[in-house]
Amino acid sequence: MKRGTVTEIYIAPDSGEPMEPKETVEAVADRGLRGDRYFEGRGLWNALDEDPSREHTEASDITFIETEALTAIERDADIRLPPGSHRRNVTTKNVPLNHLVGETFTVGNAVCEGIQLCEPCGYMQALVGENGLTDALTHRGGLNASVLESGNIDRDDEVRW
Repeated sequence: MKRGTVTEIYIAPDSGEPMEPKETVEAVADRGLRGDRYFEGRGLWNALDEDPSREHTEASDITFIETEALTAIERDADIRLPPGSHRRNVTTKNVPLNHLVGETFTVGNAVCEGIQLCEPCGYMQALVGENGLTDALTHRGGLNASVLESGNIDRDDEVRW
């Protein structure tokens, strides 16, 4: 079994609202993170993305991004994102998220399944106000996932796959 770590957790109570850091969240099966905009049905999930060539299938319960990806865009594109501005719920370390599409994995004591890559959208770039962000995060923007079994996720929890 391979292991990584949760380094940060964020939720936003409504679309466009700043992401709020959390020490712990409740992940609810087939619903998402309690208190987050998508859990409450108020998320826009790529609705404002203006790139018609991108395929969007379904909204996810939870989103992830790698610490390593954030370090890479700072190095490669000279873009440093303020905490949480990436609009993803969980930041991980030592977790190859692209490899978890179609895979089941555990975060804290919640069980998740990777749905698809969480490619960056124009809406995120507009909220952050950083030109080039969409290009910098392409193929390293994280993972959309479903929550299969409810559980708590805490900062510093293990991610196991």
